[in-house]
Amino acid sequence: MSINPLVSPPSNSPMRQDWQLEDFDFELDEQLIAQHPSSPRSASKLLDARSNPAIDCHFFQLPSLLKEGDLLVFNDTQVVKARLFGEKSTGGQVELLIERVLPNEASSSPPVLNRVVAHMRVSKKPPLGATLHMHGNFKAKLLSRWPTADGPLFLLSLSEDPFALMQQHGHLPLPPYIHRTDDEKDALDYQTIFAKHPGAVAAPTAALHFDQSVLDALRQKGVETANITLHVGAGTFQPVKTQLIADHQMHAEWYNIPDATLQAIERCKARGSRVLAVGTTSVRSLESWAQTGKQCADTNIFITPGFQFQVVDLLLTNFHLPKSSLLMLVSAFCGFDHMKNIYQEAMKKQYRFFSYGDAMLLERVNPLESL
Repeated sequence: MSINPLVSPPSNSPMRQDWQLEDFDFELDEQLIAQHPSSPRSASKLLDARSNPAIDCHFFQLPSLLKEGDLLVFNDTQVVKARLFGEKSTGGQVELLIERVLPNEASSSPPVLNRVVAHMRVSKKPPLGATLHMHGNFKAKLLSRWPTADGPLFLLSLSEDPFALMQQHGHLPLPPYIHRTDDEKDALDYQTIFAKHPGAVAAPTAALHFDQSVLDALRQKGVETANITLHVGAGTFQPVKTQLIADHQMHAEWYNIPDATLQAIERCKARGSRVLAVGTTSVRSLESWAQTGKQCADTNIFITPGFQFQVVDLLLTNFHLPKSSLLMLVSAFCGFDHMKNIYQEAMKKQYRFFSYGDAMLLERVNPLESL
């Protein structure tokens, strides 16, 4: 490959260490938080924010905003029905949100099977070794905290294959700001049309806007596409809580970048075209590879203003939560002041926010301009 990933950020990267949490806060009218998606998907609004002032569009116009030879990189993860309900042996109610399914170790003695890492919602945490009786007539044995003895998550062993159990008995884990229970329509709406690899507990929401008509128009325009896989975790909804941004510890997510995608990026760069990341998960995967050289690994990369992007030229993303790491990533990409202006304009024009909301198209700025 002629694209050589850097093992660490450039030494001259102007990372600021004094960003405060309040810098990334804003007031949002709750009526702007989308509870259902646009229908059809591509009827959602799209704010072309590559210029100032930004230009109002609809998502189906995206192909007209791109050039022949540009490369779109999608996240092809598939959202699983990761929310499971049950009871403790004492009768107390328990809810598990499966964050990750660990690989089986069938060759070990005895075999280690059906392990999952999960968030647990319960009035009183059960002791290690306890067996939970889950709805659907299966069991979950609590093995330990995770990833450390005092970690925030839990390691459990299920009595049957986790993916099969989730598919049969699980509920779609809609984001906490969608104030309703999941229904059969969400099983389609909260899934990209190219979802392929099960493992995410949240959708890569920028990709939810794509339907077949948009993909066909992109192909006719000569825009290329490629895929990465990043299994989005529940931590994507957690706001940053440390007052000093530099003190925040990012959650880890597993990603994989196929050889074919790296080759497509190489060809795109060689012809002078642009790499457009569809969503922040694609950004995190590509820039993690650029820093580490690892095509398949866990990433806890934390992108804040001053970060030096090495792969991504354009970003397609939704409007994110205040005080979130995703908002900080957007600020790093397009510039802090520009981000603030975009969000003010979007609220004024009644754009819809968050997972089922509208989208914006951004262009990368020089790291010094993002500060």
